[in-house]
Amino acid sequence: MASARGITLETTHLIRDCCLCLHVRRAARALARRFDDALRPIGLTNGEFSLLLTWNRPNPPGMTSAAKLLAMDRTTLTAALKPLRRRGLVRITPDPVDRRGRLMTLTAKGRKLLARAVPIWRKTHAAVEALLCDGDRLRNDLRALS
Repeated sequence: MASARGITLETTHLIRDCCLCLHVRRAARALARRFDDALRPIGLTNGEFSLLLTWNRPNPPGMTSAAKLLAMDRTTLTAALKPLRRRGLVRITPDPVDRRGRLMTLTAKGRKLLARAVPIWRKTHAAVEALLCDGDRLRNDLRALS
């Protein structure tokens, strides 16, 4: 399909039409925008909502486990954490077992905001699910890829 001058338009269209990476990334951006729009009135982005959920546990997670769950590197997670910490939504403390590590805990303010966000997430998620033929299959397929 490649010509002496480069990739043919036919190849470009083939990749555009069937590339899983392209379609997953486009869908992810559109989905993130939908949730960002829904959460904006309470001052959260979809990414911040995910971070708050990650810290909604009885035992505070460390940076490494939180980064792994979110498929982020630690540097990106540290940067994402800063505005939430400045807003008083999360507290970062040294790990008592390993003082080099850091544990993240939701503050009362963070728990209150998360409680306001969950009904918005439920409504938005239900609307997205209604657009899909088989949400469970999609989730399973995405887990297989990740």
